[in-house]
Amino acid sequence: MSYLLKFLCLPLLLASCASWVQLTGPGQRVEVRSEGQVGACQSLGRASSSTLDRLLLIERNTLRKEGELLTLARNEAGDMGGNAIVPMTVPSAGKQSFAVYRCP
Repeated sequence: MSYLLKFLCLPLLLASCASWVQLTGPGQRVEVRSEGQVGACQSLGRASSSTLDRLLLIERNTLRKEGELLTLARNEAGDMGGNAIVPMTVPSAGKQSFAVYRCP
């Protein structure tokens, strides 16, 4: 029984480590900047991103979640025509908001 339980839980554990988010072409041109680095930039609006905070009862890796949030925001900003994002909120429960800018 114990062997069967381990075998059934292995895919779940591996899935909790994986990242499902890929950076798109437009997202590759978007930089993460600080508020002080966007003074000469045009504001294009906001991007909100969210990812799984936990997989069933397993808490996901914090760095992986934050990386996915940044990737999602970069992808959305690229689709909006932006080339820079600035985090507006801290990551919480798998969600974060970003300001989107087009900079020279």
